[in-house]
Amino acid sequence: MSATNSIKMSVEEHNERKAKSYKMMLWFAMISIVMVFAGLTSAYVVSKSRPDWLKDFTLPSAFIASTVVMLLSSVTFHLAKKAIQKDNRKATTNLLWLTLALGIAFVVLQFEGFAQVIESGYFFTGSESTITTSFLYVVVIVHLAHLFGGLVALLIIIYNHFKQKYNSGQTLGIELGAMFWHFLDFLWVYLFLFFYFYK
Repeated sequence: MSATNSIKMSVEEHNERKAKSYKMMLWFAMISIVMVFAGLTSAYVVSKSRPDWLKDFTLPSAFIASTVVMLLSSVTFHLAKKAIQKDNRKATTNLLWLTLALGIAFVVLQFEGFAQVIESGYFFTGSESTITTSFLYVVVIVHLAHLFGGLVALLIIIYNHFKQKYNSGQTLGIELGAMFWHFLDFLWVYLFLFFYFYK
């Protein structure tokens, strides 16, 4: 084996180990986040016996719209990853920007959902709040906090993409970003269904 081939193999092995370690760290982070939300939803279930539990509470339409938007953003992020794997830089750029726009739209719709809850006569804090709306507020805010991290990561990916750090042979950054984004998508769908059906 020539020295060039040996160096090439060692670089590939290094990159492969690096990718595995980063993905493993991301998995640990995601498992930790799941545990946080498992604790919150468990506490919500335990609180069902409280007198201020709302049995007729319906999630606002803005939360339904935000769920659709989040699912679409997962699709565009996945397509962006596929595009860079084919060295289609223009499509990758457009899809990453579209993912960012959908992510921002999701945040806007979440706050619109809060406004709709208040317009319906329910409050999240204070003497007029209920256990149902207070838990909803906490869970959504905690999810938005993690989504903010996802948006920051997406901005970094877009920046690195413009610096031409990604190509068909180097997609680790986009892969990690897409993994975390899909995870946030799955997490929100779970939370939405939980609050929608558990009454």
